[in-house]
Amino acid sequence: MRFSIITPSFRNSNWLKLCINSVADQGVELEHIVQDSCSDDGTQEWLPQDARVRAFIEKDKGMYDAVNRGFRRAQGDILSYINCDEQYLPGALSAVRECFAAHPQAEVIFADTIVVDAQGGYLCDRRATVPGKYHSWVSGNLSILTAATFIRRSLIEKRGLFFNENLRDISDVLWVLSLIEHRVPMAVLPCFTSVFTDTGENMNLRPNARREKAGLLARAPAWSRGARGLIVAQYRLRRFLAGHYKTAAPYHFAIYTATSPTKRVTIPVPNPTYRWAR
Repeated sequence: MRFSIITPSFRNSNWLKLCINSVADQGVELEHIVQDSCSDDGTQEWLPQDARVRAFIEKDKGMYDAVNRGFRRAQGDILSYINCDEQYLPGALSAVRECFAAHPQAEVIFADTIVVDAQGGYLCDRRATVPGKYHSWVSGNLSILTAATFIRRSLIEKRGLFFNENLRDISDVLWVLSLIEHRVPMAVLPCFTSVFTDTGENMNLRPNARREKAGLLARAPAWSRGARGLIVAQYRLRRFLAGHYKTAAPYHFAIYTATSPTKRVTIPVPNPTYRWAR
């Protein structure tokens, strides 16, 4: 299996360098497509010369348009997109490849994610579950992170399930709802593959994201809006039964950081937690 990794980029030069390093050292056959929207922060000076990526510098309509462009250009069997401020952990793509081989019917695989702060310090774990339709719809939040979402090429070529480019911040939610609507076979890989950086400026924290979530909620069936509390409680019960709230054993992970941009730094996690405190 060959991977195609898509990274949408705009004015994130320093983060992008760390992301590229985390993809390049995976040790599997891959192409890394970077869709840069004509960044004016120095990215154009070095990105086209990085032989590890296929760089496309062109204006787009936003992140989801950039990801869709990358999907259309992708040549791999397994596709994913990872943002500039996200990284893959060592051996991540090998584990994903093995999971797809073990689940030949699955078209989408969700894995676990570690959340860190802007300096690379540990914040929490985010363990994946197969998303539920009404929880995703009425909460506007997902039980997965896209940095640890991997799809077969068939999802694009045969089903045409691209991201909605009319939304700027929460098209991930609509995309997951389309997976459920089309009864796409999904599976969970219960191991950490990816790192999400809580920079404090992430898209889901912006005022526009709140407006888009409100619009999504308004389109939900009236009964589901009324039962929102019960739906969220049922989702939390699913996580509880899956063991997501149990105290995990200490572990460590290795990432690139601003102070170590060319060599992974090992971060110990003596007290893992599921609580994402903001």
